[in-house]
Amino acid sequence: MNDNRVTVRAWGDYACFTRPEMKVERVSYPVITPSAARGVLEAIFWEPQMYYLIDAIRVVKKGRWFSFRRNEVQKVISGFQTWMKSPEKVSYIEASDNDTRTQRNMLALQDVEYLITAEVRLSELGNGDPHGLPKYLSEIERRARSGKCFHRPCLGVREFAADFEWVEDAQAALERDNLNWQSFNDDPGLMLYDLFDANARAQGFKWLNDAEIEAIKNAAGKKAKNPPRSNREPIKPKAAFFHAKIEKATMQCHPERIRLAG
Repeated sequence: MNDNRVTVRAWGDYACFTRPEMKVERVSYPVITPSAARGVLEAIFWEPQMYYLIDAIRVVKKGRWFSFRRNEVQKVISGFQTWMKSPEKVSYIEASDNDTRTQRNMLALQDVEYLITAEVRLSELGNGDPHGLPKYLSEIERRARSGKCFHRPCLGVREFAADFEWVEDAQAALERDNLNWQSFNDDPGLMLYDLFDANARAQGFKWLNDAEIEAIKNAAGKKAKNPPRSNREPIKPKAAFFHAKIEKATMQCHPERIRLAG
């Protein structure tokens, strides 16, 4: 038992944790993925000085399958920086346009609830913090207890919003709320773990101020066209998968206890 672990209960009316092998129509995994669980926690609190490692996911409500059809658009808006500077130069997407609109099915989950336990670690940027890890642990607890978040957490996709609350003891909460937890075993098989490697996230990053950006330009000897905005290169997404297995309503997810495959 580590003292740097936090647990948050997340629930919602709908959820869809899309399987990447489905190219067109969305089909959900039967349970929340570690990357989606990390997204819930980072929506509540995150800073470059720390990062999360999902330790375990406990299933309080597995939910039930349901499918529906909805209108989507096939195009994306290009020229985002142009829109920021001159919105009048960007042509918007009309959802009523028959050439743009398309109907797609979604196989999703309804009425789900999870207990997400994660280990909080300091990144290389936060190792010199005089307050250390307790500062971030207390901030996570304070925000989760008061219902604060940077943006509304979601269960897989943005339109499926999630509610959340702080949990002191994950196993005690599971035994209280899921009477069949001992008999709930499942083998979802190969599941997406994350798109961003934990070792890369452990480095952290720092946004550069105007003076630092100007110094980089001067060091290059000429005015750089696209000067860097942070002190590190962006992390390139790379999908990692693992064999998900649920035993007694608990799915172990810590990267040091499971085998990941690219």
